[in-house]
Amino acid sequence: MEVVDIDARAAKLGINWSQVNFDSIQLPPGEDFGIESDDEAVYHDDQSEFDTGFGNIIVVDHLPVVPKEKFEKLEGVVKKIYNQLGVIKENGLWMPVDPDTKMTLGYCFIEFNTPQEAQNAKEKSHGYKLDKSHIFAVNMFDDFDRLMNVREEWEPPQARPYVPGENLQKWLTDDKARDQLVIRSGPDTEVYWNDARQKKPEPVHKRPYWTESYVQWSPLGTYLVTLHKQGAAVWGGADTFTRLMRYQHSMVKLVDFSPGEKYLVTYHSQEPSNPRDASKVEIKVFDVRTGRMMRDFKGSADEFSIGGPGGVAGASWPVFRWAGGKDDKYFAKLSKNTISVYETETFSLIDKKSMKVDNVVDICWSPTDSILSLFVPEQGGGNQPAKVALVQIPSKVELRQKNLFSVSDCKMYWQSSGEYLAVKVDRYTKTKKSTYSGFELFRIKERDIPIEVLELDNKNDKIIAFAWEPKGHRFAVIHGDQPRPDVSFYSMKTTQNTGRVSKLATLKAKQANALFWSPTGKYIILAGLKGFNGQLEFFNVDELETMATAEHFMATDIEWDPTGRYVATAVTSVHEMENGFTIWSFNGIVIYRILKDHFFQLAWRPRPPSFLTAEKEEEIAKNLKKYSKKYEAEDQDVSLLLSEQDREKRKALKDEWEKWVMQWKALHEEEKLARQNLRDGEVSDVEEDEYEAKEVEFEDLIDVTEEIVQESM
Repeated sequence: MEVVDIDARAAKLGINWSQVNFDSIQLPPGEDFGIESDDEAVYHDDQSEFDTGFGNIIVVDHLPVVPKEKFEKLEGVVKKIYNQLGVIKENGLWMPVDPDTKMTLGYCFIEFNTPQEAQNAKEKSHGYKLDKSHIFAVNMFDDFDRLMNVREEWEPPQARPYVPGENLQKWLTDDKARDQLVIRSGPDTEVYWNDARQKKPEPVHKRPYWTESYVQWSPLGTYLVTLHKQGAAVWGGADTFTRLMRYQHSMVKLVDFSPGEKYLVTYHSQEPSNPRDASKVEIKVFDVRTGRMMRDFKGSADEFSIGGPGGVAGASWPVFRWAGGKDDKYFAKLSKNTISVYETETFSLIDKKSMKVDNVVDICWSPTDSILSLFVPEQGGGNQPAKVALVQIPSKVELRQKNLFSVSDCKMYWQSSGEYLAVKVDRYTKTKKSTYSGFELFRIKERDIPIEVLELDNKNDKIIAFAWEPKGHRFAVIHGDQPRPDVSFYSMKTTQNTGRVSKLATLKAKQANALFWSPTGKYIILAGLKGFNGQLEFFNVDELETMATAEHFMATDIEWDPTGRYVATAVTSVHEMENGFTIWSFNGIVIYRILKDHFFQLAWRPRPPSFLTAEKEEEIAKNLKKYSKKYEAEDQDVSLLLSEQDREKRKALKDEWEKWVMQWKALHEEEKLARQNLRDGEVSDVEEDEYEAKEVEFEDLIDVTEEIVQESM
């Protein structure tokens, strides 16, 4: 329909386009009324191969040749193998039979739902050894047509001109050493530079309807992932944000990267037709660079619902926990009484079997090593104690175990460098009517992994929050009763005592329920969110002093930038008013505020670890004044530039005002004769010196009060 037709129909219906707020229009779920969205174009090319051709059919050769009596048995074996690699269509397995001998011909055709499943089945089963005499040879059906049409004469391939792509790490070379952040508000997704010197964000890239739910940076900041009806897509660069790869997974709801960005995990759940049944879950693992699906997992939500901080439709997320480090070698899945650890070389179970651990409810990897911590609650009514254990992978050797008695619950916290593990243990009192909390502190890097027990000064205090200092030896705890609990700081290593935990200080009666350490340590924000309405205290732990107190009313989110120089606080659309974000310095000074209606999300772009050694970082810290001179000069230049810009802005406003006054004076002079004629020749304009100024004083009695004063003797 052309624009003229639309305008004509609108006029006929009495619709005034100027009064229509298009951002407020929302289509019913699953309905597009024939309007192609941006993400339709993202996958338009891929969809054509799903609807036509034979890309979803494979040919499996070197099968046993069997008579009619064994046909069903062989068919069952083949189906059992390939049902693990994809969904075979109904009547999608065809095994030809010799019409004369009634024997099978030693090959079959298998039709899957999608070409991706067929390609995955081909790659995973080619060379599969059914027995000593039968090793599968698997090809795509389309390959036969291509091979049959090979020309008799060889033709040299045409060389394609090299087109260099954008350096995906270019954003790290910003000459102003700025960081990027992405925000979502209304239909728009925007990427900005955080330009603190200019006291405003600098736009980088903006796109409406870039995603259908949310966006997420990869752990090292290389990629930005968006979610669509057809699946997920990753984008990269410093400013262009070109699409790098797409991953087919219909109606994807959640995504997760491996720590080294090699793999992308996508999640989809489907509500059952019968409310009594569990939701169906499908999880796929893709190679990020090639887009190849490495493995998929299917089952009910109940199979994926044990452990984890949260999820969708009953399943815990993330379902797969990745081992620490950047090699992305192992990932684990928690099931009932089972821990399944997979290695990514073949995406199969280590030793081809899972670890059987009765009643296990939580697992957690070391951030730096292939060490898995697990928690098993009490069993047999308390006859069998709870335990926390450390298991080395891939050997599955138990490194350390601690039995715990009268346990209500446990929560495990790894320190970011993998040096310590803190286990918060909630225990029942003797009466079993209440609980109290303490900590079991594991020193992972020390010989035999010694364990310390830490109890608060008042062990009946409720623990509200716990957080390790990144790259440090300290941790903070919020404990006590609301609305003004205490905040205590502890150290695992002090100059006086390197082998025992010691308390550094306790801050009394703070309006805080959340802790946010700077990524570089030393500084922490004691935040009062939700019921505390956005109370903020910027605290220096080295000096044990408050740098600033402030408030971001109704703040819902707090996030440090990856360098620890700036921190963002935000009010998302959870609240209807004051949506937007504020950027602060590390010591609590407001840099700038941005208001955005329907504000949904803010996320800083992560940075990869520094290539500098610890010794080099220490040397830079000692000689910081020498390095800072260059940047101080740049800051001064920017400050002068901003001052000059402010002066020019004020001068422009003054000039504009004077111009406006002169225009009105000229108009006033032009209309002087007209005003005089309107008053029958009387001069209506009086000069200022013709006025007489008089000062008049007057008194007004407001109130009268009588008071008896007794004289002292």
